[in-house]
Amino acid sequence: METIDIPLIEYGVAKFVLPGQTESGDQHVVCCGQHAVLVAAIDGIGHGQEAARAAKTASSILREGVDEPIFSLVEKCHERLRTSRGIVLSLASIDLAHGMMTWLGIGNVQGALIRAGASKGTAQEVLLLRAGVVGAQLPSLQAAVLPVSQGDTLIFATDGVRSNFFENLSALAAPQRAADRILDHYHSGTDDALVVVARLTGIRS
Repeated sequence: METIDIPLIEYGVAKFVLPGQTESGDQHVVCCGQHAVLVAAIDGIGHGQEAARAAKTASSILREGVDEPIFSLVEKCHERLRTSRGIVLSLASIDLAHGMMTWLGIGNVQGALIRAGASKGTAQEVLLLRAGVVGAQLPSLQAAVLPVSQGDTLIFATDGVRSNFFENLSALAAPQRAADRILDHYHSGTDDALVVVARLTGIRS
């Protein structure tokens, strides 16, 4: 499990690398800035080193700009990746001081939010995805803004994870255990797969 020194968020990451490949084309970002926590799942188009290179480039841009508006970050990724295979991604910027999350998705990286205390069942909020490829065909950017609370859990999963992973989610499972379970039960086995589960622990009341 990866950890962040600042006690603002607890998260777990689970990955599946397609057999025969030395690198995953799926990358994640979880980082804290001065004003926000940024969480993202990135899927480089295709497989192998070229896909990984595109995803790592986007990851670096996001980490360097953690406090920037997410529209700006996506546009920077688009410009830098024009000569690459491109990526699809979903990302969320969480303002812990004000309890607000801004998220958007381009392509087929699924996103869900489980509210604190929710019993096992479907997610309370599902990210609306827009068709496109960052670096090739960027759609008109639209983001949703949601209030978030202490204990809410954000989940991103790349398209190597079957879409019915939304079933039987729980707000009680530890993030790493939840990520491992989703990957174990729902990865397709035909593509790289990545699951990020992040629980908010630093919301100020």
